[in-house]
This record gives sequence, C-alpha cells and structure tokens, in this order.
Amino acid sequence: MFLKKITLLREEIQSTNRYPFSIPAIRTLDEINLQSNVTFFVGENGSGKSTLLEAIADKCEFHTAGGGRNNLYDVYAADSVLGSYIRLSWLPKVTNGFFLRAESFYHFATHIDEVDESGFKDYGGKSLHEQSHGESFLSLFLHRFKGKAIYLLDEPEAALSPTRQLTFLRIIHDLASHGNAQFIIATHSPILLGYPYADILSFDGEKIEKIDYEMTEHYQITSYFMQHRERFLEELLKEEE
Repeated sequence: MFLKKITLLREEIQSTNRYPFSIPAIRTLDEINLQSNVTFFVGENGSGKSTLLEAIADKCEFHTAGGGRNNLYDVYAADSVLGSYIRLSWLPKVTNGFFLRAESFYHFATHIDEVDESGFKDYGGKSLHEQSHGESFLSLFLHRFKGKAIYLLDEPEAALSPTRQLTFLRIIHDLASHGNAQFIIATHSPILLGYPYADILSFDGEKIEKIDYEMTEHYQITSYFMQHRERFLEELLKEEE
C-alpha cells in the first residue's frame, strides 16, 4: 500500500451548504484510513463516491477526465471541486498511476491517438478507438497497469461483460497481491465487489462506513433477484389497481 489516509481539510471549507460539501458522506467526512491494497467505494448515484475519487485523482496530479500525470488534454468541466480540500498521506509516496473515468474514456482514447509515438505498446498494439469498448478497457488494464502505482477507477465495469469482469479481477489480484499496486475503485458491480481481499466503504449513510460484501445493496438485490426472479418481477411490473 502507498496511500494510507485521506483527510478532509475542514478549516478550509467556508460553507457545508454548497456542493460538494452538502453531500452527507462528504459533509461528515473527517478522515479515511486505507487498510487494504484494494478498496471499493459503493453507494447510490450522487452519494459522493465518484466525487471523492476524482478529488484523490486531482491531488495525485492525474488528469481528472482520465489518464496519468503525463496525459495533458482539454476536456470541458474536468476540474475537481473537492481536490483543494483534501490531504493525502503516503508511505511511501508514488507518482505513477492512472485515473480511469468510464464516462470520459472516449476523450482519453482520442488524446492517445494524437500523441502516441510507440505503436500503442501500452494499449495492446493498436488504437483504443480500433478496439471494442470492453477490449480497450482490458488493453489498458493489461498493458499500461504495471510497476509500483496507484490506480483510481470510476465504474470500470461499464464496458466489461461479466466474463471480462472476472478477467479484470484476476488482473487486480496479480498486481495488488505482490504489493506493487494499490486500487481504489468506485463501482456498482456485485462481481467486482466480491474480490475477497478488498475493503468496501459505503457512501449511502450519513457517513462513510466499512461494510461486509453481503451487506451491500448490490449483493442483496442481485442475490434476491437470482433466487426469486419470477416473484421479484411480478411485484415490480404489476399494474396499479
């Protein structure tokens, strides 16, 4: 592990009524102690998990629309609001890594097309635009993710089939289990959340709390749906009287 603690600089905040400090999980944040090489952020849309992940990327000096320290390109509204209000504690500090933002990956791929002079060796040997969405994500994970680094991933499952999510779990394990990489991942995937050596931090309550896999809404709803599909759908889709 490299990143040990995330601290909110409360003395710098002028008002908790303004975004993003109005988000309950952010408003009540003091500090997060990271204890695993793989940490998942979970929560409903708008719960603050992606906002905090983006702020971490900003403090790491990664491009907040996606990329590492050396990826410089213009994307509208790519700045982090929260980044100036957190402090990261490292031991040791690393500068290598990557921020994946699924929703703006197209812009990153276009940037790589414009600047790559190595035959896309870090991306499977061809342009990310010449690969399917899922293939381009796996090419990134397989070829660019290496060495001592921190990887911040916002919904990486967006382009991955269930089978490829399992492949991605193996990639995470190979990198993290040797102590060469740290992952912080915001996700809705019950498959990725099942990684047995991870900590899961929930953003759904009034404050950020560590929870067990079986207590996540992602596991509970998926499990119930699989076991009671017909009853679940009958209740969900029945017409109102």
